[in-house]
Amino acid sequence: MADRSVSTVFSDIIGNAQEIIRAEVLLVKTGLRDEVVAAKRRIALLASGALAGIFAVLFTLVSAFHALTRVLPEWSSALIVAVAMAAAAAILLNAGNKAAPPVPANNTPVESIQEDHA
Repeated sequence: MADRSVSTVFSDIIGNAQEIIRAEVLLVKTGLRDEVVAAKRRIALLASGALAGIFAVLFTLVSAFHALTRVLPEWSSALIVAVAMAAAAAILLNAGNKAAPPVPANNTPVESIQEDHA
């Protein structure tokens, strides 16, 4: 076994550490890239599903309007559908507002940290 100087061994250790760090960074980049690609697919599918749902609700409302026009004048049929949708929107917005967590008064991280250490 050849005798190596301390500086050579130290230099090899630093070189190996740099290679390990580069490999870890490359691994993280690859993992993140894969996650971003998968997230893009999920977002595209969710957006498509949401758009299809919006169209389904729209056509259901149009169908309800046309069904009501068989027994009521058109203006009252439209008014009934509109009032029903306004009521549904109010109920959903109220439920969402109650379910949302309260917003803290100090919403900046610096203020929060300063208060924690005070």
